Amino acid sequence: MIKFILFLFSFHFYVLASTLHLATSTNPSRLNPILATDSSSSEIAGFIFNGLLKYDKDSSTIIGDLADKFYYENNTSVIFELKRNVKWHDGKGFSAKDVLFTYETLVSPKISSPYSANFRFVKNVEVIDDYKIRVVYTKPYFKALETWMMGIIPEHILSKEENLMNAKFNTAPIGTGPYKLHQLEHSKNIILTANEEYFFGKPKIDRISFHVIADAMTRFLMLKSKSLDLGSIDPMQFERQLSENFFGNFNTYEEITHSYTYLGFNLRRDKFKNPLVRQALSLAINREELVKILFFKHAKVCTGPFLPATKAFNSEVKAPTQDIEKAKQLLKQAGYDESNPFEFEIVTSNSNSIRPYAAQILQHQLKKAGVIVNLRVMEWQAFLNMVVFPHKFDTVLLGWGLSSTPDPYLFWHTDSDKKGGFNLIGYNNPEMDKMIDKSQSMIDRKELSQLWKKMFKIIVDDNPYLFLYIPNSITAVDKTIKNIEPSLSGIWHNHIQWEKDEIR
Repeated sequence: MIKFILFLFSFHFYVLASTLHLATSTNPSRLNPILATDSSSSEIAGFIFNGLLKYDKDSSTIIGDLADKFYYENNTSVIFELKRNVKWHDGKGFSAKDVLFTYETLVSPKISSPYSANFRFVKNVEVIDDYKIRVVYTKPYFKALETWMMGIIPEHILSKEENLMNAKFNTAPIGTGPYKLHQLEHSKNIILTANEEYFFGKPKIDRISFHVIADAMTRFLMLKSKSLDLGSIDPMQFERQLSENFFGNFNTYEEITHSYTYLGFNLRRDKFKNPLVRQALSLAINREELVKILFFKHAKVCTGPFLPATKAFNSEVKAPTQDIEKAKQLLKQAGYDESNPFEFEIVTSNSNSIRPYAAQILQHQLKKAGVIVNLRVMEWQAFLNMVVFPHKFDTVLLGWGLSSTPDPYLFWHTDSDKKGGFNLIGYNNPEMDKMIDKSQSMIDRKELSQLWKKMFKIIVDDNPYLFLYIPNSITAVDKTIKNIEPSLSGIWHNHIQWEKDEIR
């Protein structure tokens, strides 16, 4: 009788348990938030960890996350009062010592993390008591608050870890977030389960299952068949491959992304050091054609390094108009012609379904100017480990996701041209370095905005990248998912309130 009751209870729980089925194109490399640099790792880690602060749903205001209160003591000192009801997934209590440990780990020479650059102006982190810390900066810093959106890691688990870069924790993380890691099967499934003791309340959906599916078409077909509850749709699929039946089953949400795609020149290589060459290649491409062919108007041309709707965007800078003859003239001035054509390779990844096609279009466009382009498309992890991070490329077709408060230091300062840094192409402009250094301590946002706009123009004029396009994000969500509230930041800001009517 007892066994039968237990069976009924287990069956009842299974029926009631809800699972959100998603797809990710690549295996996460490290689910440690201070080491998660690829999109898959960052996305999944975001469910597992919290920062002290976060943006509100419209990405306009900074609000508390692990911090209950926060305030400036003066221009260089910030106080954080921490929430007292937070527990790590293993049941241990969260405290100020975890914040101090995260900071000390990030700035340690034992690890290589691009996020450490955000903490370079921190003079010290002082634990006042178990739930109160003081962060003192060496000078006023415009990102003093945004810095602490970084995920906090547990001191009690990692304090004795000798090699964090290869620690078991990176694939078996313990966080404070709304979901816990339950299962990680590379190239198969990553399963998260709801944290019943989450300090904002237990998520209403019990499980999130990430299916690792490299092929974009397979992901699309799984979405159409309702094997996935939510997924991205590319513009061609949206315009030509969806039926009324699909829209009967799914709601779609479209918004401009906070990211852009670019072709980055390896400026360490002699062939790209000549500005005439870079200008010629920029003039040889037709950005509007890229947007038209690839996105069916569900995108816009990218004109520079900072995104529209941010205070760093310079609306006076326009994208170059294609001019094949001018491109040929500049190449000839640089020593290239029909008998000695300019030749280079574009390397990209198949993790993004659009970029291999973008590379083909660029190849075709550049051919009109007499440029020979070779293409190489790679699996994401191999692309990162063999090409991007060791800087073994002519050009890379990649993208950046940017926050509402851009930090040019990460991408455009010479200091970021290092192992683990985001200055992948080796951009080196002393004038830019000085402007970035000046900007870091500017508190007046109007003054800072004007300086950012000057940087915008200088970078565009230097042509370190060919800035290509800003895609729209089209997301389809099964209508069985309730309580979605679209906002300027997307749909995920209130995901712990989502509910699922139907159980698979």
